[in-house]
Amino acid sequence: MNSSRREWIAGGLALAATVVTRAATGAADKPSITVYKSPTCGCCAQWVVHLRASGFAVQSEDVPDLGPVKRRFRVPRELVSCHTGVVEGYVVEGHVPADLIDRLLGERPAAVVGIAVPGMPIGSPGMEVRGQPAERYRVLSFDAAGRTAVFADR
Repeated sequence: MNSSRREWIAGGLALAATVVTRAATGAADKPSITVYKSPTCGCCAQWVVHLRASGFAVQSEDVPDLGPVKRRFRVPRELVSCHTGVVEGYVVEGHVPADLIDRLLGERPAAVVGIAVPGMPIGSPGMEVRGQPAERYRVLSFDAAGRTAVFADR
């Protein structure tokens, strides 16, 4: 077998290995998300773990006061949670499941500034509590004027 054919086969095998590895780990080419959080918040750290396990590259920034971050990204007061993410121009407030971030990025609604899970509902990503059943909660979208709409029910 000549060397160019060997190189072609080796390249094909390397590509196949990459595809199989990504399929096995669930990783995909997802965008990077910046997460602003308290340095001492365990549930925020667990949400970051959830995002990474879902294939997102995460840049985590610990900040002592999240108030200015939330104002900068126009998070309505009634939607505030313990951390704020920013991905491809959208704001992700609180314990939003990764699959709904995927949906947001797939649909790209023009009028939407972001999506949020207000508060810290038990059972949302990062808020799993052993022995406690998951609460039902809503994921809300919000626009620049602070108007909200139901994005998903969980």
